[in-house]
Amino acid sequence: MVWRTSEGRLRIIVLGFLVREPTGGLAWAYLNYLCGLMELGHDVYYLEDSSDRPSCYGADLSGPSTDPGYGLSFTARVLRNVGLGDRWAYYNAHTNTWQGPRKDDALMLCQTAELVLNVSGYNPIRDWLKSVPARAIIDIDPGFTQIRNLTNAAFRRHCADHTVFFSIAKNIGKPSCLIPDDGFPWQPIHQPVALSAWPHVPATRNGRYTTVMTWESSARPLEYGNLRLEMKKSVSFAPLIDLPSRVGSIFELAIRAQSESTLSMLRGANWGFANINAVSCDPWTYQEFIQQSRAELGITTAGYLTTRCGWFSERSIGYLASGRPVLQQDTGFPDWLPCGAGVFAFRSAEEAIQAIAHIESDYDAHCRAARELAEEYFAAPRVLNPLIEAAMSSVNAHELSSTGAEIRSASATG
Repeated sequence: MVWRTSEGRLRIIVLGFLVREPTGGLAWAYLNYLCGLMELGHDVYYLEDSSDRPSCYGADLSGPSTDPGYGLSFTARVLRNVGLGDRWAYYNAHTNTWQGPRKDDALMLCQTAELVLNVSGYNPIRDWLKSVPARAIIDIDPGFTQIRNLTNAAFRRHCADHTVFFSIAKNIGKPSCLIPDDGFPWQPIHQPVALSAWPHVPATRNGRYTTVMTWESSARPLEYGNLRLEMKKSVSFAPLIDLPSRVGSIFELAIRAQSESTLSMLRGANWGFANINAVSCDPWTYQEFIQQSRAELGITTAGYLTTRCGWFSERSIGYLASGRPVLQQDTGFPDWLPCGAGVFAFRSAEEAIQAIAHIESDYDAHCRAARELAEEYFAAPRVLNPLIEAAMSSVNAHELSSTGAEIRSASATG
């Protein structure tokens, strides 16, 4: 059963990070929810909160600042292109104002919503959201989220403002997973992909094994007990530096690195490069880069490898949906996702080389298998219907009808 009001659909607010970090790759983390929920027939809106500290980045990711100017124009363009051009608003806490096309009725939308999805958990739950019966936090940073809950009282209070807790750590709670228990009842979920927005595209002849990544992170490692989690992908990449010398110049990185010496080192090892600013300009330049690739060589944040949490990237899901095989560092995802056709896990350069040989031995079959995995495991209806059911299952039916549908009816007749 999927919860719906008497009108046949739920009013759902998705909270995200589009305005504050306007990049093409991150945008898909929210667009797949928004597009998937629209396709299911729900009444969907996108809201974002500046938070109380400077958190806005510009086109070149300069910042952070309190100026949302570039992010607002980015968000307007992106949401217009997916049919949500009049269904979003941004709360600027620094000026205590709402911006965007729903600035005048954003509070009413909150008052009449049945469900909030705080995707990534980056938005505070202000008073106007606390009246929403079901408030779900979706943890896309597993391990780091739980350690913050155990070591940061303010972060824990923020998490406690939600009524239901989802994590993309598919192995959370299993003996093999090292994520510490923070006391919240996390439910593992897949990340969704809106397949109508991610068509299966025939492979180009000259495509390469690609990825999009940030080399370093300004965030400090997080520690809890004997567990130490690094945010850096440079740590994960180190064992793979000599791959081009072993299999040829078949790789292309869209990489954001702070140091020219890093890029020089990678060039010296014969890694190819794409222009990261052009690739991440918007969701469609990012998608085009994936679709022009031969396959993904996925580099994983070191902390996810440490915890064996089963993390699998929404970027990798985009490759699968496009019909591109995925070669991803092993976070424990083979525990729940079949590997060997369309997707491969590796723990060393040697295993990566073996996987590339498998992919190349029957490339077309692996492309078909990739799309089939996207359809079976990540298609938005398969993910979002049970997520909504789980989110709404603890909500009293009377409370649901009195807070959402009845208020909407009164607004329509008043």
